[in-house]
Amino acid sequence: MARHAFSVPREQHPGHRSVSGGLARAAVFGISDGLVSNVSLVIGFAGSGVDSNVVRLAGIAGAIAGAASMAAGEWVSVSAQNELITREIDIERRELHVNTAAETMELAKMYESHGIEPERAAAAAADVMRRPDAALAVHAREELGVDPGVLPSAWKAAALSLICFIFGALLPVIPWYVGSGNGAKIASIVIGVVAAALVGAVIGRSAEKKVWWSSLRQVLILIVACGVTYLIGSLFNVAVA
Repeated sequence: MARHAFSVPREQHPGHRSVSGGLARAAVFGISDGLVSNVSLVIGFAGSGVDSNVVRLAGIAGAIAGAASMAAGEWVSVSAQNELITREIDIERRELHVNTAAETMELAKMYESHGIEPERAAAAAADVMRRPDAALAVHAREELGVDPGVLPSAWKAAALSLICFIFGALLPVIPWYVGSGNGAKIASIVIGVVAAALVGAVIGRSAEKKVWWSSLRQVLILIVACGVTYLIGSLFNVAVA
């Protein structure tokens, strides 16, 4: 019984969504940051009184620069995290080889802490330790909280972040290609509010939280950011001929 309970590296449960790898986080942060930052940027420039051509240029520049920065930051963050995890896994692999008895006892104590009887815990730990790969996987999960075989891809996270940021950032710029003035300002804000509400709804639904609250939270963040940048832009009141 102990063999079956502890030697399987991972158990798949139908009905569970995959939340590992950091890709969901990169997608949500990407589109949310792109939307909030560029709506704020566009409205800030519009509030300063500059020509619509300048607003369009600022919106496109903000989308490209922000997406590049977001992707680079995501790549560095995930890469650094993976390097730290890999270092710790290498240390654990060495300890399993050099101090096998101590690691076996340590694993048995972990199982006991989960409510397993001492004799069964010792038998299960010894069973796992007979296979180096399984032992490493179990120790990594128990001690580090990670699965050494499932580390997030820095490149995938960066690419997804780039795409999602650009998508979110370009939405509020669209009105400035078909209009100008107050009409374009209102349209940018409306698009931003609707998109923010949808992002919030997706987050709330995925996390099985209150959808209305998640949507409202995203909308409030966007409105506050737009209000601040518009006020700053109005104070400068720049006119470009």
